[in-house]
Amino acid sequence: MNKPVFSKNKFNINKGSKFKRLFFDIETSYNIVSSWNVGYELNISPDNIIKERAIICICYKWEDESKIHELHWDKGDDKQMLIKFSKIINGADEIIGHNGDNFDIKWLRTRCLFHSIDVFPDYQTVDTLKLSRGNFKFNSNKLDYIAKLLGLGGKMETGGLKLWDDIILRNNKTSLIKMIDYCKKDVLILEQVFKRLNPYVKSKTHVAVLEGGNRCSCPNCSSTRLQKRGTSVTASGLIKQRLQCQDCGKYTSIPSKLFEKK
Repeated sequence: MNKPVFSKNKFNINKGSKFKRLFFDIETSYNIVSSWNVGYELNISPDNIIKERAIICICYKWEDESKIHELHWDKGDDKQMLIKFSKIINGADEIIGHNGDNFDIKWLRTRCLFHSIDVFPDYQTVDTLKLSRGNFKFNSNKLDYIAKLLGLGGKMETGGLKLWDDIILRNNKTSLIKMIDYCKKDVLILEQVFKRLNPYVKSKTHVAVLEGGNRCSCPNCSSTRLQKRGTSVTASGLIKQRLQCQDCGKYTSIPSKLFEKK
């Protein structure tokens, strides 16, 4: 039985340090199974699995950095890649993905469990798919559609299933490079879409407080250049000041007593 692989910096204790926002995307392989028939309504048992699906590559970038980093499997083995990425993701304060909560994070956790690699039981995530579904009314919530609608370009074409076949069945290095490029482009438009949606939605992390500041600062960029945009009252009678950041446009609300005190 494999022993868990623990990172030396298991806990991300970085209060008072610069906020670290991570954008990432993964590409995965398919299961290889044995089947006597083909069709749309097959019931294939897990006993028919010849080779389990795995993660082919992970691409990521840090906010405000231009470089998009890449990691990829070694001829179908994703363990070393996941050991490296587990340390990276464990160092992030906020993690951004499109359908990341239901797909990318669960895939990472499942493959890390398989290899006994240590990862956090929870992460502070922002899922742009959930943002689009919960706050807007797009005709489609796919990343490619939203990016094109907002004038940010679209995803790179893959050429279909053949690209996966070439990588999974034939270990084709040229096809692997193409998939990595495809994944990198996804990370790029993910960040661009997030930045467009972000001013219109509530923050999940108060960046200023994490960096050692106070609540009377912008939760998104730590700016203290906030202007009043009226008040609101909660059901319990708490009066709040609605404020807008003059640097990034983000809205926030804080109790009026705290605002007057600061």
